[in-house]
This record gives sequence, C-alpha cells and structure tokens, in this order.
Amino acid sequence: VLQRHMNLAWPVLEITMLLLCHALVVAIIQIFIISENQAFAKNINFYNVRPPLDPTPFPNSFKCFTCENAGDNYNCNRWAEDKWCPQNTQYCLTVHHFTSHGRSTSITKKCASKNECHFVGCHHSQDSEHTECRSCCEGMICNVELPTNHTNAVFAVMHAQRTSSSSVTMPYLPVFVWVFVLPLL
Repeated sequence: VLQRHMNLAWPVLEITMLLLCHALVVAIIQIFIISENQAFAKNINFYNVRPPLDPTPFPNSFKCFTCENAGDNYNCNRWAEDKWCPQNTQYCLTVHHFTSHGRSTSITKKCASKNECHFVGCHHSQDSEHTECRSCCEGMICNVELPTNHTNAVFAVMHAQRTSSSSVTMPYLPVFVWVFVLPLL
C-alpha cells in the first residue's frame, strides 16, 4: 500500500515543482520588465516637452505641470494632467515642502492667478521643522524644477513679445521695400 501511495505522490510532487518553477520564472521576468520600464522612465527629459498640437481654447493659452501632494518631482511631472489652464490664470505655481534634511514631503504644482504668486520664496516652520518654498513662472509648462532655496523660489516672468497688427508690419517694411520697390529703380 505504501508503495502505491509513493507512486501516486511522485507525479503530484513533480507537477507541484514544475508549477513553482514556472511561477518563479514568470516572477523574475516581470521584475525584469518592471525594472527596465523604470530605467527608461527615469530618462524622461521634461525640458524637451513640446507644446501640444491640439487647438488652444483661447488666445495665449498655456499648460502647467499639475499635481497635488506628490511625493517627488519626477512623479509629479510624469503623471501631470495634460489640460489647459483656466482663462483666469496666468502663471504656473509650484509649492515644495521638505524636511530640514532636504527630503521632499509633498509637491503641488498647478495653474495660478497673479494673486496666488504674491508670496514666493522659502519659509521655514519652527514648529514642524519643515520648509515650504513657492515659485511661479510664466510660460508653457515652465514649472519643471522644484524651488529649494531663495535663489530658485522666485517669480519668473518672461516678457513675451506679443504682436499686434501695427507691430507686425514694422519688421516686414524693409523686406517689402527691398523686394518690391528696389527692382522698380
């Protein structure tokens, strides 16, 4: 009887071992794939983000990296919502909370009005030993970096050249004269 049970147990044991080996191989492959994806994802260049091709909802529309209470800047930028900022906003705001050792505790990025950008800079809280740095910038997805000190926690405004119908004709006036009037002489 014992011999008969042993004969039945070996195939079950072999099948169990095969299933365990198969599960181990699948787990190793999945870990490899996940680590490869993370390695490629860490190489995303957020500075080379091109403006969107979809039509703008209103003149001078822009987008910002947006996240709320993200753990780090990379994940905030990587998973930021891709949507146009509301018309009542003009800037991109970044609020960075970190410990006295420089470890990020939360990052919030969003579209902001001029009123929300009045209080930029860094403020250290004596109670919680945390620092909050706020910065604002103007331009399409300009809030890539995190403010970490008074040097980069600023209100960065680019003075974009906006063209009106009167200023458009001025740069082209010399070209117009050169192309059309000069051949007549």
